Amino acid sequence: MILIVDSGATKSDWIALDEKGEQLFMTQTLGLSPEVLTREVIEDRLANNFELSKNRDKVSRLHFYGAGCGTDRMKNFLRDIFKDFFPNAKADVKEDTYAAIFSTTKIGHQGIVCILGTGSNCSYYDGHQLFQKVTSLGYIPMDDGSGNFFGRKLIRDYYFHKMPQDLGIRFAKEYDLDADVIKENLYKQPNPNTYLATFARFLVENKNHPYCKGVIDKGFQQFVNNYIMQFELATKVPINFVGSIAHYLSEELVTVLERNDLIVGVIRQRPIEGLMEFHKETL
Repeated sequence: MILIVDSGATKSDWIALDEKGEQLFMTQTLGLSPEVLTREVIEDRLANNFELSKNRDKVSRLHFYGAGCGTDRMKNFLRDIFKDFFPNAKADVKEDTYAAIFSTTKIGHQGIVCILGTGSNCSYYDGHQLFQKVTSLGYIPMDDGSGNFFGRKLIRDYYFHKMPQDLGIRFAKEYDLDADVIKENLYKQPNPNTYLATFARFLVENKNHPYCKGVIDKGFQQFVNNYIMQFELATKVPINFVGSIAHYLSEELVTVLERNDLIVGVIRQRPIEGLMEFHKETL
């Protein structure tokens, strides 16, 4: 059995294939980001999934693409966990950027591939290799244009009284904005980046409000400036995206891209289907 996994900060999509490439099952777990989760939490999330627990001894190969897997230390950390949970499997761990590339860009074709989900990232793919010019420092100083970026912006504007009153009233009705609750989730609970990203739903649902339009536009422009424009071929190759923010705010994203003379490529919410097709071709 072959397992293919696309793991973001919020959730992980799993597809199991047999040796002929036929799909056996699909399932989900919570996100498995090694940067923000302990070994115990990751092990619990694996063990609490019925399909994974039932088939753990049948897995011969694991292709894992995950947020927070950009360093050898984090890759080895996960490989060690997978070795214990899937005792007969050879585990290949790559950062989630590769999932974005393999699901949007054909081998041999150039493109810039971006992630805009709970977090954000951007890479250049020359058709064979991935290149990055910026090392991510995580969600606190970086992740421009992401769900947690927009969530942080909304909370800050609400508390600094920069959010329009009518919108602020609606915002307070939909979320518990008590300071102690926010600080508990940010500083004491796991996945603070995922918690921040939950507020981005409000931005999507109210995207036609002038305030929200401005926040979205400025956030995407900041992502373009800091991430995409660092590459010399930015205006010459397609710009592809995966992630929920890119998907649900695709019209707004396309507007910003076209304003910057960028070529709009593929925009895909979840890379897992593209990953499955990619690995079927390599069986």
